[in-house]
Amino acid sequence: MHGRFVAVYLGGVKAGVDGGEAHRLSICAFRLETDLADGTVPTTAAKDGRGLTYPFDAVPGAGEAIEVAPGVLWLRFALPFQLDHVNVYAIRDGDGWVVVDTGLKTSATVAAWETALDGALGGRPVTRLICTHMHPDHIGLAGWLCERSGAPLLMSRLEYVTARMLMAEEAGDAPADGERHYRATGWNDEQIARWRADYGGFGKGVATMPRSYLRLSHGDSVQIGGDDWSVVVGSGHSPEHVCLWRRSDDVFIAGDQILPRISSNVSVWSTEPEADPLGDWMDSLDKLRALLPEGAFVLPAHGEPFYGVHARLDALKRGHEVALKRLERTLRQPSRVIDGFPAVFGRAVGDGVLGMATGEAQAHLNYLERRGRAQRTRDESGVDWWSAVAQDEETT
Repeated sequence: MHGRFVAVYLGGVKAGVDGGEAHRLSICAFRLETDLADGTVPTTAAKDGRGLTYPFDAVPGAGEAIEVAPGVLWLRFALPFQLDHVNVYAIRDGDGWVVVDTGLKTSATVAAWETALDGALGGRPVTRLICTHMHPDHIGLAGWLCERSGAPLLMSRLEYVTARMLMAEEAGDAPADGERHYRATGWNDEQIARWRADYGGFGKGVATMPRSYLRLSHGDSVQIGGDDWSVVVGSGHSPEHVCLWRRSDDVFIAGDQILPRISSNVSVWSTEPEADPLGDWMDSLDKLRALLPEGAFVLPAHGEPFYGVHARLDALKRGHEVALKRLERTLRQPSRVIDGFPAVFGRAVGDGVLGMATGEAQAHLNYLERRGRAQRTRDESGVDWWSAVAQDEETT
């Protein structure tokens, strides 16, 4: 997610979250489940047929924790969406815990945290809070937890600054440049009117952010409980996403950078309409593929901890490559961004996820355009029409 257009990011419907209840949402607010995920498998499957192995046959309940690696606890908090949970990890840090991510700001999440802090975490203090990125399911209670515990917040600079910007801008009116952007993608008047009415909402799922933070950068080493955790930064799903890698036993806390069953949303937003987040995402997949050993144990933000990181990274990249090829076939005839939905997602897309779907389709088109494989022309109505660029045989 980039910039101000959070209501679009939250499924195109105003996503007010209050007292543990979410207003009308037709699908997961934080990513699309599509064939880019390379299929879904039952949660109970120890092996899923795609090279992944899930060593745990149970998941933690509300306020509970499971030790998944030495000194690392797995907690799970509910989300009021189709994607109904987010994983949080607590790493033993002397007499306390370093917590990674927080869940969404709801009364149910606060109650689950109180139970976990007093129970599963043994009443020991939170010494530091690390947030992988600035999406509401990951930073929603950062301010609350830091205030309650006195712990400092650690994030990358772009993620922290973007979150603060979104909190500051959420009360403003829907901007004209946003309307122009979405009209160019092919949205009709009714869809634009709905976007304007639903504009804003980031702060409904996020407590007031701490006014200061400690910066994490790629290559940093964070010492937790006597162990060194390397900071690995990826991009594409969010601008400067932090992962943590304990090299001594290859435990990798992945956030949304590597998910086992779905593909994280990769979108262009109207604050940076010429961005190439899919290029960033593909580069990050390649970087992680070269960096991580095959035996790494991945602790994702959604789904279950798993082995098989190389197979999963390959599948994620392959899914986008297949979508790009389908999209190029679509562009044999002039097409709008919204006409690319079947090629990118393998199915029709309803208005409930129009914002995310538009952003991801635009990301694929921008990727092709940057590489000389697509071009666009804007008509008198302000709509962009995309077409494929013929490739020489040597370059195809």
